[in-house]
Amino acid sequence: MAQATIGNSEFDRDTAVVLREPGVHDAELSAGWTIIHAVNGGYLLAMVGRALGEVLPHSDPFTITAHYLTASRPGPARIRTEVVRTGRTLSTGQASLVQFAEDGTEVERLRVVAGYGDLDGLPDDVRTTAEPPVMPPYEECLGARNAPDEVAALLGGTEIAGRLDVRLVPETTGWAVGNPSGRGEMRGWFGLSDGRDPDPLSLLLAVDALPPTAFELGLSGWVPTVELTAHIRCRPAPGPLRVAITTRNLAGGFLEEDAEVWDSKDRLVAQSRQLARALTA
Repeated sequence: MAQATIGNSEFDRDTAVVLREPGVHDAELSAGWTIIHAVNGGYLLAMVGRALGEVLPHSDPFTITAHYLTASRPGPARIRTEVVRTGRTLSTGQASLVQFAEDGTEVERLRVVAGYGDLDGLPDDVRTTAEPPVMPPYEECLGARNAPDEVAALLGGTEIAGRLDVRLVPETTGWAVGNPSGRGEMRGWFGLSDGRDPDPLSLLLAVDALPPTAFELGLSGWVPTVELTAHIRCRPAPGPLRVAITTRNLAGGFLEEDAEVWDSKDRLVAQSRQLARALTA
């Protein structure tokens, strides 16, 4: 597969924003990043993150929190940004992504607050108890192109699946054959299907790109994100990422998902927590 460089990949084209006026960008939500009919939350976060990176004096997201207010649909969108504070090492901004109803009414889809900085300027010291997830080699994990038919049909059954190169650890795919483990975890290799190497913006997609952990808890309905906070810890090295997501508590129809993303140098490059709603099929 040809290696896509940052700037000419499908992800970059589909998250592009165009300045309309100061503080306002136009965007087009691509149908290629949908799950059923709704646009993926990580893709939306990356698009808004790109707009914020263009208006803040720092270009790298350090922390970004999004509240998803209504389901986004493919089509035109507008992103309004505001610079809240600028500092020497951190800048803070907020943004709102809106779409328009048929009668012209503005509908807000998500609202974001974010802190940006310079990942290349961070010190190299690391003191951690975190360890990379235990996973089989990429070739032994299951994706839409190499899994048994019944698993491949589910892994490749959405538009976004064609844009991703996701290989799940076999023991987290029981849901696809009617035998969920009940452990509330999802682990797998992650990349973009055109071979584009990861960067801080694509990490915002990675934390929300695997199937929901609710599937391994035995649920089969839609799991829309209510709130998602991502922390970008360092610039990822080239190569596929390893993503591990866990859920410890499902109560009252809501669950949390804690994600870790590790790069090819065994570094923890991103973390996230989201609150999602578990809807029955």
